[in-house]
Amino acid sequence: MEKTDIILGSAYLPPVSYFVALYSCRKAYIERYDHYMKQTYRNRCVIASADGPLSLTIPVEKTSEGKCAMKDVRISEHGNWRHVHRNAFVAAYKQSPFFDYYADEFNSFFDRKYDFLYDFNMELIQWLCNQIDMQPELIPTTEYMEASEDVIDLREVIHPKKFAGEMTSFCQLVPYYQVFDSRHGFQPDLSIVDLLFNMGPESLLVLRNSVKL
Repeated sequence: MEKTDIILGSAYLPPVSYFVALYSCRKAYIERYDHYMKQTYRNRCVIASADGPLSLTIPVEKTSEGKCAMKDVRISEHGNWRHVHRNAFVAAYKQSPFFDYYADEFNSFFDRKYDFLYDFNMELIQWLCNQIDMQPELIPTTEYMEASEDVIDLREVIHPKKFAGEMTSFCQLVPYYQVFDSRHGFQPDLSIVDLLFNMGPESLLVLRNSVKL
């Protein structure tokens, strides 16, 4: 895909396809003003557990106003979710080749309290880009961004209910080593941490090879 500008939604430890899009772009506008919706990657990631794909969800505060802009969504402390997520990452990836290398910095995000989901997501994405040695220009939107011919709108394309292998407009995911692949086979488009913990510095090559030219 020729490098262009894209619009992406905010996402919690988003799937590999999200990072293929980041690898392919010149600028990535990360939407702040769309309405928050449940059952999306905004507050959910999917990792590879010993029993198969596992969804991890960040609880958010309910609002009395109904529709809420993504930038205003507050993280809830309900269910001790930070502890639950950290334990899930350890159980899933403690045997992966690179988990120990990244674990301290990665876990530090779960030691801090973030008020807003957008800020938490954004800092994680920036950290992940640095670990993978990517330097996309990430631009938070200042108002709801309308789609145009100059910008590819991927806000609703990268979605848990859409299989990434079908997203042939910009990527065709290539398989890589996974801890439980002998048990479950290759599981495509899991959270980017699955790629990072399993492949380390070679994550960038996987992203590059997944770009559909």
